[in-house]
Amino acid sequence: MDFSPLLHADGWITLATLSALEIVLGIDNIVFLSIMVERLPKRQQPFARRVGLLLALGMRLLLLLTISWVMGLKATLFTVFGHAFSGRDLILLFGGLFLVGKATHEIFDKLEVAQEEESESDTKKRSSLPSVIVQIMLLDIVFSLDSVITAIGMAQAISIMVIAMVIAVAVMLIFAGRIGTFINRHPSMKILALSFLILIGVVLIADGTGQHVSKGYVYFAMAFSLAVELVNMRLKLRQQTPVQLHNRYEKIPGVEARPATGEG
Repeated sequence: MDFSPLLHADGWITLATLSALEIVLGIDNIVFLSIMVERLPKRQQPFARRVGLLLALGMRLLLLLTISWVMGLKATLFTVFGHAFSGRDLILLFGGLFLVGKATHEIFDKLEVAQEEESESDTKKRSSLPSVIVQIMLLDIVFSLDSVITAIGMAQAISIMVIAMVIAVAVMLIFAGRIGTFINRHPSMKILALSFLILIGVVLIADGTGQHVSKGYVYFAMAFSLAVELVNMRLKLRQQTPVQLHNRYEKIPGVEARPATGEG
């Protein structure tokens, strides 16, 4: 690996810019990761979070070292209604559909599933660590593809791309736990995070079907929504107790699950 580009100022500027972009692109990963690990017991959540981010790094580096294959994903596989679909398009399309479906299901589960109607049998349905890791890994492929293509477009040196990705994942490792805790502590923030996932999913679907949507607009909308919600929390949090979202995997204080009766 050639590190000579780092001997010049241009190399460091490219590294700083690419690292910042990779961190921004990693926001999608952190939001999805925070939602998924919540389905695990608290003692397993930090481990799942670290494994998920390390898998994201591994996926990015693997794709980066197979640049020719990644660029080959842009080759046309088939055409539907005049639009040529490539391997990249299919990955983005199915990844977007998965995100929209997953986020919609999570919102339903948080708001519509009555806590008192859950029984001990629901604990058997708790997500296992391997199943959560597999779902994280599948979405890592989608997010990593976008990240790697961005890196290839910005930098020519593999060394700069690798260092930028390592820096971005290191930053995510430091802040992912705090971000996840903050999201899970505030019900409105949790619903907002799920709404972000739906928005990201729609953007992936649009991109996969040839309708490009500038990420700048998307991130501005997310940042503006987050700022408004932080102001709301600042003004109203002290005045009233926030509602509790349903969570079949965690007992809510003051709410007892109805015991199983064994009746059909």
